[in-house]
Amino acid sequence: MKALMLTIALAGSMLVAGQANAEDAKALAQKSGCLACHSVDAKILGPAYKDVAAKYKGDKGAEAKLVAKVKAGGSGVWGPMPMPANSPQVKDEDIKTIVHWVLSL
Repeated sequence: MKALMLTIALAGSMLVAGQANAEDAKALAQKSGCLACHSVDAKILGPAYKDVAAKYKGDKGAEAKLVAKVKAGGSGVWGPMPMPANSPQVKDEDIKTIVHWVLSL
């Protein structure tokens, strides 16, 4: 019984930590200016983050591709609106954190 309670407590703390990490990543996206063009659920100028996550679900190279796209910018994948380069004004570590969060949605 103690093992079961410990497992439940550990799972609960991991869930809370995951929510905190997601909130931190969303705040980082806000601070970095990402939410001026994107939102979690709806297209603004760029695609909704949930649409990005769905498009790349199961793609093992998605994180590296998206990190490169966020850093260098680009166009044509989600329509005619280009995405500006975000490097060097957004740190590489921050870009990786945001992309990881987006893909987790």
